[in-house]
Amino acid sequence: MARHPRHDIAGIPQHVVQRGNNRLPCFLDDEDRQRYLQCLSHALLRFGCRLHAYVLMSNHVHLLRTPEEAGAVSRLMHTFARNYVGLFNGRHGRTGTLWEGRYKACLVDSDRYFLACSRYIELNPVRAWMVARPGEYPWSSYGTNATVRVDPLLTPHPEYLALGNDPTARASAYRTLFDDALPNDLVEEIRSYLQQQKVLGTDRFRSWVEARTGRFAAVRPVGRPPRPSNCP
Repeated sequence: MARHPRHDIAGIPQHVVQRGNNRLPCFLDDEDRQRYLQCLSHALLRFGCRLHAYVLMSNHVHLLRTPEEAGAVSRLMHTFARNYVGLFNGRHGRTGTLWEGRYKACLVDSDRYFLACSRYIELNPVRAWMVARPGEYPWSSYGTNATVRVDPLLTPHPEYLALGNDPTARASAYRTLFDDALPNDLVEEIRSYLQQQKVLGTDRFRSWVEARTGRFAAVRPVGRPPRPSNCP
């Protein structure tokens, strides 16, 4: 079966996830994580993408980034993921693939969904019961987004900048967003749109994407469609 092209529009954020093959670890220690972030930093500059949020879990990663032109995310992931695999294999004396097939990605509406998606990403270690609070996990963007610390890896999105008039106000407002848990229905919505690689956002936003791309942008129900009533 032919692969369906991903939705990809310049200037629209994309939520990307890439998993280790057979759910095996893609990081064995902190040096692996440092090397991954270094490779990512170079790739962001080379391919013209802005990173807004990330988390490095043991066997998968989440990235929220905006490409300057269509196709930039795909080119970045192909080159960057391959380069990291070479470093990982060389360091640990192994061969073969590290990642599970193609990465998954979905477009993210900047309106209500961008900050929700950022929180979803940074709360991964909490949902996995690794830490009690996102600030306790060192391998995510929360330590920058929720403080005045500067990380050259990250570029603030306009939705984040709109949280306050200065870095201190923005960080405080961002931390406040984590006082309440993400609603379960929103968590499931983010997961389903990412799994099916569709367009996370309002109906109006999805209609706009469909008009631009000529492709269906909403998730489809899981399972086979029901038979018409006149079918045997």
